[in-house]
Amino acid sequence: MGNDALRNLIGQMQSGRLSRRNFMTRAAAMGLSATAISGALRQAPTRAQSSDTVQFWTTFTDPDLATLKSMVDTYNAQATGLKAELVQIPPAQVTDVTKLMTAVRGGTGPDVYHLDRFIVAQRAADGILQDLSGFGADLSGHIGFARAEATFDGKPYALPFDTDTRALYYNKGLIQASGVDPAELDAANGPVTWARIQEIANGLNVLDSNGNYTQLGFIPWLNQGWHYTYGFSWGGQFFNQEACEVSPDDPKIVEAFQWVQDYCVALDANKVSAFGTPSMVPGADPAQHPFHVGTLGMQITGDWEIKQMAQYAANIDYGITWMPVPNAGDQSATWAGGWSMVMPQGAKHPEDAWAFMSWMAGEEGQRIYATETAHLPTLLSLEADESIFDERHKFFAEILPTAKNRPPIPVGAKYWDELTVAWQKAYLDQGAPADLLKDTKDRVDADLKSYCPVTIDEGTPTA
Repeated sequence: MGNDALRNLIGQMQSGRLSRRNFMTRAAAMGLSATAISGALRQAPTRAQSSDTVQFWTTFTDPDLATLKSMVDTYNAQATGLKAELVQIPPAQVTDVTKLMTAVRGGTGPDVYHLDRFIVAQRAADGILQDLSGFGADLSGHIGFARAEATFDGKPYALPFDTDTRALYYNKGLIQASGVDPAELDAANGPVTWARIQEIANGLNVLDSNGNYTQLGFIPWLNQGWHYTYGFSWGGQFFNQEACEVSPDDPKIVEAFQWVQDYCVALDANKVSAFGTPSMVPGADPAQHPFHVGTLGMQITGDWEIKQMAQYAANIDYGITWMPVPNAGDQSATWAGGWSMVMPQGAKHPEDAWAFMSWMAGEEGQRIYATETAHLPTLLSLEADESIFDERHKFFAEILPTAKNRPPIPVGAKYWDELTVAWQKAYLDQGAPADLLKDTKDRVDADLKSYCPVTIDEGTPTA
């Protein structure tokens, strides 16, 4: 056995692609003596001894965490190989994979990781995810934009797990008490304008004797009121594929940011922040969310909120309607996201990890998760499965075909983080939106250049 072949085997063992036992078996089969094998192992220490389970890391919290636990139990009950072990790691912002990257580089990473799908391309480019081509990954059965988000450089690096769409939720009781007929917001009447939302919201705002808000009608940036939410609503384009540039400085996106800034400034941006920020902290108790306790009149969030309302605010009479529009007659615009199952480099049990993630992201797993948490499946075969959708949930499924999604580019996480910095500064009145967004463009494009040209599947609704 040559030195190159031996080093290759050792490398596979250290990365987790080959167990210690298999290393010794293959080395012996290639003519290496027991003494030589032992010496090689001593000279090239490996990672910690593999466990006998497939470790699955997630940052999810309840109520969705409870569903994941149940799904893992269901999988384990019928697994023919290693069983899976769910490990909750501390909740963090969606782009923060510091713990994963540290673990992978230290040889202690998990076998499967729950990754927000829009940043798969960047994490694949970073070299921390395994190309799933060798396992026979076939993404053709998933909706188009989910396939694009799970792919980097033409190769599959993730299995889409779920998707979602966003809409406006409103508390009918609060609105009725303010003298406005909540029927005005009924989805059957089409979308209302952002200006009308502001008018209705202003009638719900309540200050205490110290001038602090105890009730607010609407906070533009709360929950899913992100930069992408408003940029898409105003018709903005976030990525220019032909020029291979991000385009947060699109005049329509600037206009959207300006509207949100003006809204918050009119109410005192710092006081609005004091009221809304606690519920945006990762791991915040959903039972204390202002919409759940009845002190927030309207919010933008996703279909999963249906299940949360049933669990935390069953006594609140609420409605769901279209995302508002800048001008009467405009087409309402929503967007879709979703999570994925990925296999980090160095997975200790790659074959068993593949079996687990294939089940979780397969028909049985997606059906369970979509039904129990009110998310949407990405598998085309489940689109017509009426058992998944109750009456409220059907609204979100029906608007999915026209939903936009974040550009799946190899700097997607960087772009999100830089947009978020600009977004927060804008709604806190800490800079002019046009300047903030130009700075965002400059910082992200500097990193994007090394990946150009970037091709995105034209079949996706990416904007």
